[in-house]
Parts: sequence; C-alpha cells; structure tokens
Amino acid sequence: MPPWEVVTDIRCELGEGPLWDPVRRCILWVDITKGVIYQYREGNKPEMMEIGQKTGAIAPVNGGGLIAALKDGFAFIDQSGRKIKIIADPEKSLHGNRFNDGKCDPAGRFWAGTMDEIENRRGAGSLYSLNNDLTVSVKIKGVSCSNGLAWSLDHRVFYYIDTPTRQVVAYDYEVEDGKITNRRVVINISSEEGLPDGMTIDAEGMLWVAHWGGWKISRWNPSTGERLTDLSLPVSHVSSCTFGGSGLDDLYVTSARAGLNKDELDAQPQAGALFVLRKSGFTGTKAFEFRKPLS
Repeated sequence: MPPWEVVTDIRCELGEGPLWDPVRRCILWVDITKGVIYQYREGNKPEMMEIGQKTGAIAPVNGGGLIAALKDGFAFIDQSGRKIKIIADPEKSLHGNRFNDGKCDPAGRFWAGTMDEIENRRGAGSLYSLNNDLTVSVKIKGVSCSNGLAWSLDHRVFYYIDTPTRQVVAYDYEVEDGKITNRRVVINISSEEGLPDGMTIDAEGMLWVAHWGGWKISRWNPSTGERLTDLSLPVSHVSSCTFGGSGLDDLYVTSARAGLNKDELDAQPQAGALFVLRKSGFTGTKAFEFRKPLS
C-alpha cells in the first residue's frame, strides 16, 4: 500500500472532480450528491461552497472563477461572491438526468456528460461541449454514465470513459473546432477490477484511471494498451484522480461512501476521503481553463 495521506476529515457521499489551482495553490473537489465544492490549502482549514443542487464537475475559468456542470446545466461560479450564473441547460426536459464528470479541452471549451440518475437507463445521456461563445454542442450520444476525460499531450487525441462499457476509448481530435472522429478502444478493464471512473493524464502521456469498486487507480500506456502500474487504496469506491502541488507531482484521489452498506462503511472508515500521495514519482499536467467570451 502506498503511503497515502488523508487530506482533511471531510467524508464525501460522492467525492469527485479533483482540480489543482496553481495560482491559489489549493486543491478543489466536489461532493456531487450534496452539491458542495470543497477547497483546501495546506495549513488552512478546508472551505466549502454549497451550490444548492447536484454538482458534477468544475473547471477553472481564465480571469478567475469556475465553470461547472450542475443538475440545472452549465454555470459560472464566482467563489468570492458565492454567486452562480446558469448559462445553458441542454437537457432541461430530461428530468431524470444530471451532469457528471467534466473538463476543459486545449482550446478552452468545457466538456461534460450526463447520466440517468433515477433508473440508470443505458444510453440515456450525452457528452456535450460548452463552446467559447457559450453555445452547446453534442459530442457523443447514447452515453450511459459519462466519466473520465483527457487529451493527449500533442492535442490530437481525446480519451473518454463511459463507465459501464469498461473501456477507455480514443478519438482523433481537432483542436480548432473540437471535432472528434475515428473512435477506437485503447484500454479494457476487467470485471474483477471494478468500473473505470475518473481519469487524468501525466506529463509522459500516460493515463491514470480510478477504479470504482476496485480499491485502486491504474496507469496505462494508451498507445499500446499496456498496464504500467496499480496503486492500491484503503477504500473501494475510488472515483477520480489528478496531480497537484507546486511541482504537479502530488497525486490526489477522490473517493465515495455512496453504495456502501453499514458493514462496508465500518470496514472502510476513510471512504469518501480525499487522499494524496506526496512526491508520487510522477508529474501531471496543468488543467486547461475555460476561455470566456469577450464582453
């Protein structure tokens, strides 16, 4: 077991979306179910912002603030003034759906996908892109549980996880217009290893995948499909990961309590915690920012 540290005493129902802010030198993450954004900076008490609705993902915005994928759609979040401004809701008529994971692409668009949270219907969600002019584009239809996203270091490949497929797929990606083509499977996750959830990419172009129900994260070469390493955690529902710290070499991992019964929770007292592996031996990449339109 690697020497994981528990960052705070916060235990999320559904911790997700870790994001390193290099300007304020802090880690942010969300509790999707509770609709809370947490922020922690070394030596300080954790801060929280209650959004008032389920919060699937957050990403930085150029000039400050956050972009978010909420139950009610895409929104700008002003942390200092604690204000929320809804931009667009592409699934306003789909009351059983909510947004899940999301990230910005190299051109500064915000990509986030949906899922049916009521009946878990297969293919009920979609992956969307909130463009820089605040219009919304559909990128992938028929998604069941939209999760991990990453872009290759040369910005020519988009990697994506629809969790029930147990696959990481790749698309050719055009940074100018965000077009994706040529879908292919690059990684398969066996049923014994849990379900692939959140994902990040490191400075060597290798993918890190969180295993929901699998007690670990794994590192893969997407060019060959080769598994490079597994890192075990003391909790089963591992949800996402990212790199942070001044050298982007601290590995942060979110987890969840959702779906665990009392006996399982008693056996996993750290379920729902945010973990960090200091000086992991690997280096991450800086999160892309959303590029707001000129006002």
